[in-house]
Amino acid sequence: MVYKNEQRRVRVLLPKGYEKDKHQYYPVVYMHDGQNVFYSSEAYSGYSWKVIPAIKRNPNLPKMIIVGIDHGEKERINEYTPWKITESPLPEDIELGGRGAEFAEFIMTVVKPFIDGHYRTKADKYHTAMIGSSLGGNISAFMGIKYKDQIGGLGIFSLANWITNKAFDHYIEKESLDPEQHVYIQVGTEEGDDTDRQLMYGNMKQAYIDGSLKYGKQLIKGNIPIDHIDLNIFSGEKHNEEAWSKHLPECLRFLSKPWS
Repeated sequence: MVYKNEQRRVRVLLPKGYEKDKHQYYPVVYMHDGQNVFYSSEAYSGYSWKVIPAIKRNPNLPKMIIVGIDHGEKERINEYTPWKITESPLPEDIELGGRGAEFAEFIMTVVKPFIDGHYRTKADKYHTAMIGSSLGGNISAFMGIKYKDQIGGLGIFSLANWITNKAFDHYIEKESLDPEQHVYIQVGTEEGDDTDRQLMYGNMKQAYIDGSLKYGKQLIKGNIPIDHIDLNIFSGEKHNEEAWSKHLPECLRFLSKPWS
């Protein structure tokens, strides 16, 4: 696909038996950081979400289509951040962030219609989920609010909302939320990486925990029922795909509750 006059790879994993059962339609799970979704050989850290093994090891999961959308490499932080980053120790002449809304629109007006038009999908919001980690969690949380009429499930791993804390708080407070959404939230007690150290003040580990807890409270305040929220803090887990992949099956299981 083309985004901003550049090719953007979108990877599609079809469920087993897709070609045989021509009358079956499937829920769709969209995942950010597509380079890291399926194969460790392509993943930035050398360790992927291991989606294919997760599905094979959990045959009780409902069949679904999984779409991995590549990020823009050097543009990742801009694409996944809806607001400009102003709450960091960055030099004043460096501008980052602020293009997330535009990238989200690309996903919802170009990628999703393409997937729904070329594959047998259940295109309604109840059968559409969005998963992301770190900044990918940020853009997923944003999209869950902005496109609540099209996205019924959110998987928010290691939310990095500290990067635009005030802007997100203002946004979620003024927007109405969808009480039918299901939201899975995961965070570890050993979060933070080298990039974070350049972008934030204070205790990184605590910032991640506090951000996830606050996000959970904001969802409840926005009238999402508590049984539609699955918030998990995992002791000793770090900020990487190895930790996130461990909990992908339980996330998919939770998000699939509304699927018929």
